[in-house]
Amino acid sequence: MDVLHIHGGSKLAGNVQVSGAKNAALPIFAAALLSEETCTIENVPDLSDIRFMAGILRHMGADVEQPAPGTWRITARKLNHVAPYDLVRKMRASICLLGPLVARLRKAYVSMPGGCVIGPRPIDLHLKGLAALGCQLSMRGGYMDIDAANLSGGYVYLGGRHGPTVTGTANIVMAAVLAPGISRIESAACEPEIVDLCNMLVAMGAHIEGIGSHYLKITGVKALRGCTHKVVPDRIEAGTFLVAGAMTKSDLTVNGLIPGHMRALLDKLEEAGVPCTIEPDAKRITVHGTRAALNPVELITLPHPGFPTDLQAQFCAMMSLTPGLSVITERIYPNRYMHVPELLRMGANIAIEGANAVVKGVKSLSGAPVMASDLRASAALVLAGLAANGETWVQRIYHLDRGYEKLENKLAALGATINRMHESEMPKELLDDA
Repeated sequence: MDVLHIHGGSKLAGNVQVSGAKNAALPIFAAALLSEETCTIENVPDLSDIRFMAGILRHMGADVEQPAPGTWRITARKLNHVAPYDLVRKMRASICLLGPLVARLRKAYVSMPGGCVIGPRPIDLHLKGLAALGCQLSMRGGYMDIDAANLSGGYVYLGGRHGPTVTGTANIVMAAVLAPGISRIESAACEPEIVDLCNMLVAMGAHIEGIGSHYLKITGVKALRGCTHKVVPDRIEAGTFLVAGAMTKSDLTVNGLIPGHMRALLDKLEEAGVPCTIEPDAKRITVHGTRAALNPVELITLPHPGFPTDLQAQFCAMMSLTPGLSVITERIYPNRYMHVPELLRMGANIAIEGANAVVKGVKSLSGAPVMASDLRASAALVLAGLAANGETWVQRIYHLDRGYEKLENKLAALGATINRMHESEMPKELLDDA
């Protein structure tokens, strides 16, 4: 396995381009199964999750090719309705196959997804929504057996304990666009990635009203056509770079983003004393880390348009270097503090109390061998390594490769001292210690 070796303390400067959003691209790949015609998807990031989803679609019977970097072409003239465990268990986002299979084939036999290190992510709301659209559901040997012969429009409420379900909304929308009649979805997720999915479906001929709101009205159509669609920029990657600039007291410009997707983060950066210059027409934001005051804040993660849970770990790393006492409350995935023990190894002062992290800022962090546990924890540890004194070795970076396209190359171009190498190149005593 590869590791990242970081020499901390380097200033960052320059411009960085944001890639397409993984969390938009994955359900969009699944949506291509809704048509027999070809869908061309552009601005797709080069990630392990994307390549894996392409493999799943091929297994389902679709023709999938990559004619150019960042562009994929999917043609699903024939499909099979079975998504086996050995595929679904490797990536939870593959649960987004449910909606397209139900809509196209009127049946699906899909393995239940496995557990997750950041806490349980049940799919009960997905199944509730499909039942409301006339599907008959049963469980057999860990598989969801769905009979959608009577698929039709219906009323669906998708509010859950921690807010609307994002992947559940994607599934129900994709099922509803080919369901006869009218479907009304209340408490729908309104994340930019859901908006992007809906925009693609409309380009394919779907009738969807209320895009971007918590209420969607969908009038089913008989068939969808192919289309060409460009994936929205990754707001989480963009936010990660903005936090990197603040943490390392650097000035850098993040290009190719949509500032309107970043409002919650920008509000907290302003509260934390980090100045930013926002240029909506140019689709760029400059973070002025050299002028950052770094004040403590109280932060609560919430569904969009609230502060995204996928930036909580990165912000926690920044707060570990912020004088005073900051409090972070995780409302989406209360167990999402796997990065904290590793930050403690680097000298951070963080106490976990239920869904809260109480962060007492320290003057500096020290480089150390650390172990990534999930995608966003990986990013937080990389940021901590950039700001720390000495050397940091981040292990298990296959998590990072799921959601960040060539992150080490982008950071190196900004002036970071960071290298990818095989774990066998780590000093043995550090490998054992980690």
